[in-house]
Amino acid sequence: MLSAPALSALIPGALAAEEAGVAPATIRKWVQLGHLRAAGRAGRAQLFRLEDVFAAERAARRRPRTA
Repeated sequence: MLSAPALSALIPGALAAEEAGVAPATIRKWVQLGHLRAAGRAGRAQLFRLEDVFAAERAARRRPRTA
């Protein structure tokens, strides 16, 4: 049986944004709003679990946009 190390690996915000198909500013906004939490740090860079990023992206699609 194969484990899923790629899903539990920590990735920087820019790569997380690319994988989710959003702008890096969107990742920062999700963090600011509390929809996504960094799982670690590498220097000043926040690191995220890819599964958390995808969960935030799915939730963002379900949330109504505000004007």
